[in-house]
Amino acid sequence: MRLTKPRIAPVQDADLTPDQKEILEPMGERVLNIFRTMVQAPKAAKGFLAWGNYVLSRRNDLPAREREIVILRIGYLCKSGYEWTQHHAIGLREGLTAAEIEAIKQGAAASNWSPADRALLKASDELHNDQFVTDGTWAALTRHFSDKQCMDVVFTAGQYTQVSMILNSFGVQLDAGQVLDPDLKGF
Repeated sequence: MRLTKPRIAPVQDADLTPDQKEILEPMGERVLNIFRTMVQAPKAAKGFLAWGNYVLSRRNDLPAREREIVILRIGYLCKSGYEWTQHHAIGLREGLTAAEIEAIKQGAAASNWSPADRALLKASDELHNDQFVTDGTWAALTRHFSDKQCMDVVFTAGQYTQVSMILNSFGVQLDAGQVLDPDLKGF
């Protein structure tokens, strides 16, 4: 975690305004710190959640496992300990192995990746480093994914770059019971 305490405090239940309650209520009993922080700006939170829901839904044609490769790589590159911690568990649920999640830290250079996974990692790196997917990497993506899925790679990387910026800059802290990966100390 880059910050040891929040710059923008998450709103506690007792302090929620009606607009904030309306946004958080559909999330149920366990509302994550990212959302408790985002509702400090309710109108922004509504827009953010609408787009974020697309990226994490079945409307995103990228299979969930592959989507999580992109999210975890972007979170790692952005040094977002919160993002990495949240999506580590999600990645395991969506079919990534613990060894694959560990290899995401190395990126496309790790030896265990399929050509499709390697293309996702290269695209994530290029989008992070240059906000552009090169022709060679785009060609590799299109060998394995449809045009819509390739668009969703870019949408997913962009969304989680924004999420990482929010988490890092606002100082969103891990939720109760979560532990930061020791490799990410100093993130």
